[in-house]
Amino acid sequence: MDMTFRWYGTGNDSVTLEQIRQIPGVKGIVWALHDKQPGEVWEKDEIQKVKDELDPYGFHMEVVESVNVHDDIKIGLPSRDKYIENYITTLKNLKEFGVKCVCYNFMPVFDWTRTDMYHPLPDGSTALFYEKSKIIDDPMKMAEYVLDNAKGYTLPGWEPERMAHLKELFDQYKDVTKEKLWDNLKYFLEAIMPTCRECDIKMAIHPDDPPWDIFGLPRLLIDEAAVDRFLKMVDDPYNCLTLCSGSFGSNKDNCVADIVAKHCDRIAFAHVRNVKVYDNGDFSEVSHRDCDGSVGVLEIMKAYYRNGFDGYMRPDHGRHIWGEKCRPGYGLYDRALGIMYLLGCWDMLERLEPRK
Repeated sequence: MDMTFRWYGTGNDSVTLEQIRQIPGVKGIVWALHDKQPGEVWEKDEIQKVKDELDPYGFHMEVVESVNVHDDIKIGLPSRDKYIENYITTLKNLKEFGVKCVCYNFMPVFDWTRTDMYHPLPDGSTALFYEKSKIIDDPMKMAEYVLDNAKGYTLPGWEPERMAHLKELFDQYKDVTKEKLWDNLKYFLEAIMPTCRECDIKMAIHPDDPPWDIFGLPRLLIDEAAVDRFLKMVDDPYNCLTLCSGSFGSNKDNCVADIVAKHCDRIAFAHVRNVKVYDNGDFSEVSHRDCDGSVGVLEIMKAYYRNGFDGYMRPDHGRHIWGEKCRPGYGLYDRALGIMYLLGCWDMLERLEPRK
């Protein structure tokens, strides 16, 4: 297992590489070119600048999160082939720098969705929160709230340039049914798989967050049955998952550990985070400690270990603790605590159940 840490870049993150290097066990940085718009080619000189920043600290840059997919590909417009060609060019450029895994999603219009960026928790910390009753019929208000609380940082999936055309985006997606979205995802993957094999880069789709339709928009990767369909639809070892425990775990009907055990060989990237799900369907992000939430972190870690997981892992989101001022969900302190908890689980499993 290769522990990593997501970093948004100099000037776009409250956390520094010097601080990350002091977290035991972190081998690589999960990175992206956050100033690039979906559909643009990532040029080699731009990628080189990231490498030049990481090299002095000894971090690898094998995981990218994310090379975002242009809406024309998701909608299935005739222009999608141009953007797929750009995506292929980006993959070829990433290969030159040793990238092995690209995380992406296929969520229409919005990426992750929360209704409160700094929800107070009983211990005095704050965390991302989702209140179902607030997701009704005005996506513009949601977009305005998210952008107003970005604290000056970029929020992938909520680019102001895209949100400025929100009404047009919804109009474009109005005829995109769930089945059509599945078809468009298959078209995209079949087009890029030969390049992935050539470049030895695994495409690791992130599940929909939250795992249900919102604002009338279809969501695909929401449960075990959807994962089964996705992996069978394009049955290629380079068509993989970013298994996010918090995304699937926001629906109590999903047993994340079972999904891990069933498809561990197709999980390239593990996001391990914890959420507490309430009886009314609301959920709050909480610490990584198993008993604080609802997803079953201990069982998930056991499933990864016992099924021979050797991919990349990161602690995903954290609470905002000890007065830290940071990007929502992406401070230093709680994610560092999360890493130590996850590595503690792994170390204990190695001691109690040594692999032969």
